[in-house]
Amino acid sequence: MGSPRVVIIGGGAAGFFAAITCAEANPAAQVTLYEATAHWLAKVKISGGGRCNVTHACFEPRELAKQYPRGGRELLGAFHRWSPKDTIAWFAERGVELKTEGDGRMFPITDDSATIMECLQAAAAKAGVEVITRLGLRKAESVGTAENPAFWLTLTDDSELRCDRLLIATGGNRSSVGLVVAERLGHAIEPTVPSLFTFHIDDKRLEKLSGIAVENVTATVPGTKLQSDGPLLITHWGLSGPAVLKLSAWGARELAACHYEFTLRINFAATQTRETVRQQLAAMRTSHPRKQLATLNPLQLPVRFWERLLQVNGIAADVQWAGVSGATLNQLADALTAADFAVVGKSMNKEEFVTCGGVRLREIEFKTMESKLCPGLHFAGEVLDIDGITGGFNFQAAWTTGRLAGLAMAN
Repeated sequence: MGSPRVVIIGGGAAGFFAAITCAEANPAAQVTLYEATAHWLAKVKISGGGRCNVTHACFEPRELAKQYPRGGRELLGAFHRWSPKDTIAWFAERGVELKTEGDGRMFPITDDSATIMECLQAAAAKAGVEVITRLGLRKAESVGTAENPAFWLTLTDDSELRCDRLLIATGGNRSSVGLVVAERLGHAIEPTVPSLFTFHIDDKRLEKLSGIAVENVTATVPGTKLQSDGPLLITHWGLSGPAVLKLSAWGARELAACHYEFTLRINFAATQTRETVRQQLAAMRTSHPRKQLATLNPLQLPVRFWERLLQVNGIAADVQWAGVSGATLNQLADALTAADFAVVGKSMNKEEFVTCGGVRLREIEFKTMESKLCPGLHFAGEVLDIDGITGGFNFQAAWTTGRLAGLAMAN
């Protein structure tokens, strides 16, 4: 195998996993990881509300690949090589057990991201990876051949060094030095725009209801093919929750193009139609005529939200179901299945802050994560034009691409 000098730029999930994999696969390799900031694994630390959503219990590669608005097709083969099952087993071998929650998200049983951070740090130290913080990459020059790749690197303290293999794993931030270096080494960069963001909405239906969640809705953007479903969360500034975050991921480019000003349509009855909801309302009128509207709603919506819907539609909450007219049933059916909200901006979902865009995928060999344009240059994680929906999918892409890059660089 020899003793290659391997340099990894970026101390996130993908960079750490690649470094550990490379050093374990080839103990003779000299593996150094550089992190420009003072804190490595920063995203691991804060993800999942500080619990770290390590992966998702989705074990069929084809289904898993469908959870990536960008990169799913390229990741399909990669997931056959390193899947969530492999991730779970890897952590279990190192004493970290994961648990699955009802929605498929997987967390350490400690519910503490420090468990994952400490595991990765310990594995890196045991494998002999040198981790250097507060020192990043300024520029990289390819000085080798296709048969014998080599790079001359200039770091942020102006020191220089030579390496045989270079991995860029600097994340998807548009100011990422990794994207600048990749471009200088011949790669095309897909423009970066936010993904996984929440919607700013100023609407009376949402006022002072922050924290209320609706269990399952369907969200669409009229005039586009964008559609998602799942829980919806009312926030101080508008709407969030999985239904919104998924929609923002699939629509990252379209919504950026309209400067985050668009109509959001919510069906609070999820898969039901206006007609089936109207039938439910009519059935409620027949079966519970003496009940007040406020105390009984057919979709089991949160009480305060249901009361607000009645209020903004000019329907008295203390009216008995028997007194509801056919016109009012129609009005309620519309309000429940086609509620339009004017979105006037976005906020990043702070636990996720994922971007769409990055190094163009057709320029990468996904068996090894090596550049097709620059031998010896590898990529892993979100610096690539890969992003998943919320739920542990972005970390799984980091583990998978980091693993494949690490194995390739070890040889």
